[in-house]
Amino acid sequence: MKCAPTLAGLLQRFFTDRLVRQRRASPHTIASYRDSFRLLLKFAGQRLGKRPSVLTLEELDAPFIGAFLHHLEQDRGNGARTRNARLAAIRSFFSYIAFEEPQHSALIQRVLVMPSKRAERKPIDFLSRSEVEALLLAPDLDTWAGRRDRALLLLAVQTGLRVSELVGLDCEDLALGDGASYVRCHGKGRKERLTPLRQKTSTILQHWLRERHGQPCEPLFPSARGSRLSRDGVEHLLAKHVAIASKQCPTLRAKRISPHVLRHTAAMDLLQHGVDRSVIALWLGHESIETTEIYLHADMNLKEKALAKTSSLDVPPGRYRPDDLLLDFLESL
Repeated sequence: MKCAPTLAGLLQRFFTDRLVRQRRASPHTIASYRDSFRLLLKFAGQRLGKRPSVLTLEELDAPFIGAFLHHLEQDRGNGARTRNARLAAIRSFFSYIAFEEPQHSALIQRVLVMPSKRAERKPIDFLSRSEVEALLLAPDLDTWAGRRDRALLLLAVQTGLRVSELVGLDCEDLALGDGASYVRCHGKGRKERLTPLRQKTSTILQHWLRERHGQPCEPLFPSARGSRLSRDGVEHLLAKHVAIASKQCPTLRAKRISPHVLRHTAAMDLLQHGVDRSVIALWLGHESIETTEIYLHADMNLKEKALAKTSSLDVPPGRYRPDDLLLDFLESL
């Protein structure tokens, strides 16, 4: 008689068979799913008093998954987007085991129908031209690290590459010949795209490549030890240079600046120079043009131009006053 697979075995096969072999998921997707299940198994160990390797599928039912999601928000302080990303990883696993363990279909379906939570969409942060200039002047060009950081920050604000795309660049991904200069990157969904470079950016990267003197398959922006920069490494160097730049440009102090803000800055620069949304979507590697609409909402100059084309209504001042107690109550809500 064939033994039923354990939760540990199912989870291992989910990563090796479904994600790696069948879907050919990117390293970033695998890392995100891995972190989600690390948190889930750690929570299960604390809540149930059992080692992760001996947990059963029946113990990870919908109420338990709900308690885990509540733990993420209340105890870890995660927002709705992070909570939804963890739930998406769990759903993917349960969709996989729906074919492997059909006898647990009732439990699986209850988990699959757990809803995502709507997240608040706040206006994006981006840097003005003066703030960008102050940031690019912050690195110390008398040091190797400063010259590397200046080249990395300039490439980020001009191309709008994701931080994962920046740290994933190799020396061979730059084309800096006599013709058009561009950078090649591999974005989400294993999509490759080419982004042209301005002459100033191309010149600075040429100087950096000569100093870097790396092999074609080596990282374009290495750490001090020669390894590939991590996401945390980029966030650290950005925070350091923002602190320096804020002394010359105080408006930087009021902004929470992450590597993704540099991506938003590149998009807003294109939008403010009249570039069509479809081109911006291609430039950033967006799956849909609808994703680019966030930049329309953030562009106050665009809204002011629209307002200037309208005329004010000749409406007398005043406020509606209901003449009924029930209507008055509803108005007060």
